[in-house]
Amino acid sequence: MASGRLVSMKDVAAAARVSVGTVSNVLNRPDVVSPDRRERVEQAIAELGYVRNDAARQLKLGRSRTVGAVVLDSGNPFYTQLVGGIEAAAEASGLAVISGSSGNRERRERLYLQLFEEQRARGILLASTGGTTELIEAIRGRGTPVVLVERETEGGSSVSVDDVAGGEIAVRHLAGIGRRRIGVIVSRQDLRQVADRLRGAQRAAAEAGVEVEVIEAEDLTVLAGRTVGEAIVARSVAERPDAVFCVNDLLAVGVLQAFAFRHQIAVPEQIAIVGYDDIAFARSTVVPLTSVSQPAELMGRTALALLEEEIAEADAPRRHVSFRPSLVERESTRG
Repeated sequence: MASGRLVSMKDVAAAARVSVGTVSNVLNRPDVVSPDRRERVEQAIAELGYVRNDAARQLKLGRSRTVGAVVLDSGNPFYTQLVGGIEAAAEASGLAVISGSSGNRERRERLYLQLFEEQRARGILLASTGGTTELIEAIRGRGTPVVLVERETEGGSSVSVDDVAGGEIAVRHLAGIGRRRIGVIVSRQDLRQVADRLRGAQRAAAEAGVEVEVIEAEDLTVLAGRTVGEAIVARSVAERPDAVFCVNDLLAVGVLQAFAFRHQIAVPEQIAIVGYDDIAFARSTVVPLTSVSQPAELMGRTALALLEEEIAEADAPRRHVSFRPSLVERESTRG
């Protein structure tokens, strides 16, 4: 076969002296082909180096073996664990996962949603910014199921964590160890997860009769947390909180770094710290970090299971699965 040209089914059929239909049957329904013809086709495939055009086949069948996954921030280890759960469940089902990060940007989220639909993905698993509801409904209406992760939905299935309860757990713990002035470090309050964690923190503070100061960070990153931590260090001792709850672990790690620099603030003696997500790095920071844990891998597995349920029974009722977070206590709050 000439170099530089892909081998086609017609080439295989000619080499095996059979019809293109017979080659197709060998690839898709080998049981209906006689052993002699099947052997000739398989030998031609091996000799010519034919590779099945699976994308074309899936377009014809209207069903792909590829699942699209869109997360908010691939730099956050929580989402790495989430996608890992999706991939593990997909592998067990003979599926492939293509993942992308929106970077917390609605425009990029729209791009991924459109691309996955155009590529006839089997379905889409989406941690959404919250600004693409109409597009999601349109995609669903055209036949591609979309399962939301970290956000409830009316039109389809979803997987989330009770983030209000998570915020309550964090502040209730800090109040329980005697902290009375708690800073809640937030960013991107337009994200449902952040808003719910703050709401839960404020509710628990009101119930415990402790003060809460909402401290705004520039982003949900380690660097942004370090900047906020440096600003707290610059305050007088009387003006500092005696505990901080950060709405994700990346912020908490940055705050901890700022406090630990030159040993300016002792953790937890002077200021206790609680994070959120319980990423793997939380246990190996300079002071191991107390964190609100959510089951990222299990959430990913569950999201794929819900997607497969929708595909198997298009008219079945959609389900919402909500997990309750838990506190993992470490040295950052142990006096």
